Amino acid sequence: MLQTNLKHIETVQQFEEMVKSGKKLAVVCGRMGPMCIPVYGAMEALRDKYQDVEFCDMEFDSPTGAKTIRSLPETRAFNGLPFTVYFRDGKVAAATTSIQTKAQIKAILDSKLV
Repeated sequence: MLQTNLKHIETVQQFEEMVKSGKKLAVVCGRMGPMCIPVYGAMEALRDKYQDVEFCDMEFDSPTGAKTIRSLPETRAFNGLPFTVYFRDGKVAAATTSIQTKAQIKAILDSKLV
């Protein structure tokens, strides 16, 4: 389990239920490494401003959970960690790879999930 204060998604079933619920989701799939930790921190900092968005993490190396994120058409060409995917109404609204700043994440939230 990742050492973040985000909600942890650990199984395919849990992930699928959250997406199907139609909730607005921001899911960061990564490791506890230098490219991922700043993204987790930015998500934690933004969480209170976007109370209608569920901020979650997934372990990239999880044999069951993360395969859902890694196999999305929007992430198949991604190489850098983390993979961050934003969902709205059960569909991918945006997806990014590699480190993202708080301002970049906020811009995506404002344009795609609000």
